[in-house]
Amino acid sequence: MALADGDTTQAAHLLPAAQEEVAAGIDALFDRLLAIPADPRARLYEAMRHAAIAGGKRLRPLLVRAAGDLFHVDRASSLRVGAAVEAMHVYSLIHDDLPCMDDDDMRRGKPTVHRAYDESSAVLAGDSLHALAFEWLCDPATHGDPFVRAELCCELARAAGPSGMAGGQMMDLVAETADFDLPTVTRLQQLKTGALIGFSVEAGAILARVPAEGRRPLRGYARDIGLAFQIADDILDVEGDEALAGKALHKDDAAGKATFVTLMGLDRAREQARLLVDQAIAHLAGFGEEAALLRAIARYVVERDH
Repeated sequence: MALADGDTTQAAHLLPAAQEEVAAGIDALFDRLLAIPADPRARLYEAMRHAAIAGGKRLRPLLVRAAGDLFHVDRASSLRVGAAVEAMHVYSLIHDDLPCMDDDDMRRGKPTVHRAYDESSAVLAGDSLHALAFEWLCDPATHGDPFVRAELCCELARAAGPSGMAGGQMMDLVAETADFDLPTVTRLQQLKTGALIGFSVEAGAILARVPAEGRRPLRGYARDIGLAFQIADDILDVEGDEALAGKALHKDDAAGKATFVTLMGLDRAREQARLLVDQAIAHLAGFGEEAALLRAIARYVVERDH
């Protein structure tokens, strides 16, 4: 299923405006929530701000906003949930960049936290962002219904833990010394990258009190764009520009890790990403114009250059 010409034209204008608005909102929220205290914790907050403010694609908060818009969720609530999931994502990047993990020097076009500060500060900054994500979700300012807040916390914990992102990161470390086949690499990426993307989409429906059975199309959409996003990342790791990416490329190949590109080849990987995007958009067939942003995001994940 492809976008009609009118939808494509609209998406070309809709997505950049939404990205800019969400990014500005997330930065403003982080600036307020991570205000530097006048005490010895200042360095910790500075390290968190270094990693969290003014960087990244803000894809996850954008997905929360887009999914929330399907059900007319208050955008202030969507933004707070977006900040929580982005805090969780940034925590994972800080820790992933550490010498004991991927040992990276650059992230989002600037020095990684352990390079800009030190390893201890980086560990604590990541730990703090992880904790703050749940603190923000628990706050009545996020949603007036305590059952909604509890479900958000439960689903984020599941997406971030051993059954989600952390489990996928462990598989990624094992991949350096093991020969993974395509189903195993797919499972790795569904956990490492896809779980937080899945939470971001489903969170918009949770905010609207949509029951679990009513979220099935959104889960299908999230699963497909999550895999498409990672295939696109693997392609960019081979063909991308480090200046645009803001981080080192070609590291998976140097580490001998199996990726979608090494297992499928560039042409087949590109085709598979396109098929996943079409499939993701097909999951939204029951929605109308209110799903335009979600459709535009699906196209964006494979058309981006960083």
